[in-house]
Amino acid sequence: MMDQAPSFRELKDKADIAAALEEGRRLFAGSCEFVFGAQKLGQLPPQTLPEIAFAGRSNVGKSSLINALTGRKTLARASSEPGRTKQLNFFDLAQRLMLVDMPGYGFARAAKSVKEDWQEMMFDYLRGRPCLRRVVLLLDARVEMKAHDQEVMKLLDRAAVSFQVVLTKCDDVKPTALARKQADVEAEIARHAAAFPHLSLTSSQTGQGIEALRAELAEFALT
Repeated sequence: MMDQAPSFRELKDKADIAAALEEGRRLFAGSCEFVFGAQKLGQLPPQTLPEIAFAGRSNVGKSSLINALTGRKTLARASSEPGRTKQLNFFDLAQRLMLVDMPGYGFARAAKSVKEDWQEMMFDYLRGRPCLRRVVLLLDARVEMKAHDQEVMKLLDRAAVSFQVVLTKCDDVKPTALARKQADVEAEIARHAAAFPHLSLTSSQTGQGIEALRAELAEFALT
C-alpha cells in the first residue's frame, strides 16, 4: 500500500511549500468557465471532474472568494436579493477541477418553504455526489456564528461530506477580535466529525490566505 502524500498543511520543507503554492497558482490561473446551472437534482451535469463546493450564508462573500481564487472579477456573481438564487452553478477549472457555487442560506426574508427546499436539495446533492471531494464552508469573521451555520455543519456531518471552514473578510477585523473569533470557530469545528481540522483566514480584498487556499484545493485536482 502506497503512503498518502502529505497535505499542504503538513508540509514543512520550504521547497515543498513553494512548489505546492506554485501548483495552486498555476491551476487557478488556468481557464475557468461557467458550464452549468442546476435548479433541480435531475439537472446536475455528468460527474466528469472532482468537485469542490462553496457554501455560506447570504452576503458572506462567497462570490468574492471564488473570484479572488480564480483571479477574476465577475466569474461568480452575487444576487441582488439574498436568498433569491437557488441554483447550483458549476465552473470548469482548467478541465481539472469543478468549482460549485451553492446558493446562500440563512436569508431572513425568504419564505419557510424556500428554506426547506434549499436544505432538501443541498442535502440530496451532498450525499449523492461521489465526485464531491470537499465543501468549503464560509463564515464572516465580522459577525458571530449563526444557528444556520451550525445547522449546515450538522447537515454535512450527516451527509458524511468533508468540509473546510474558511473565515472571510478578515481584513475588516482587529487582531484581538480575529484571534477570539478564530478560537471560537476552531472549538466549534472540533465538535464535527466531517470537519477538516484546520481553519483558513482569508480576505478577498487584501489577498490574505488566498494563495494557501489555492494550494489546498489544488490537491483535489486531476493531475
